[in-house]
Amino acid sequence: MTTPTAEELQAEGLRLFQEGLYDEAARRFSEALEHFSEEGREVESGEMLNNIGVIRRKQSRWEEALEALEEAQRIFVRLEDLSRQAQALGNIASVYASLKQRDKAVESWRLAATIFAELGDRQKQGETMMAIGLSMFKSGQRQAGLAAYQAGLDMLEKPTAMQKFSRLMMNLQTRVLG
Repeated sequence: MTTPTAEELQAEGLRLFQEGLYDEAARRFSEALEHFSEEGREVESGEMLNNIGVIRRKQSRWEEALEALEEAQRIFVRLEDLSRQAQALGNIASVYASLKQRDKAVESWRLAATIFAELGDRQKQGETMMAIGLSMFKSGQRQAGLAAYQAGLDMLEKPTAMQKFSRLMMNLQTRVLG
């Protein structure tokens, strides 16, 4: 029997994740991380850490999630991989939001949104702005939250049907209420 490659472990981790088998998926990603690290493949190592962080967030294992995501973030900063850096920041922000640390969440999302803007990725920038808006709205900053959410909606290049409806309703409200 042959030892699975890092790519096979990664693929198995993704399959397990999609099936909701989070602990098993995290184990596969950890095994893949070991292989990628031994091979000096930092981008892939960062991706495995990011995946582990997302799993731990889903499991409400906040400290482990932040540890993995922050390490992934450090790797992507060192590699100057702006897209992955912004994605990791978004995941870190989601952990902070779950912990009700909305200021830290918004700060991380703002940085991610700025990076997505620099990259010209309006879809991810819009999604990030919508997350900022929801967080601000939940923390009592209703007007600023709605403004950020609407700005995010307007940036989306591929809105879902619900997002299109929300965009329509918010634009209508703006016209009616001035």
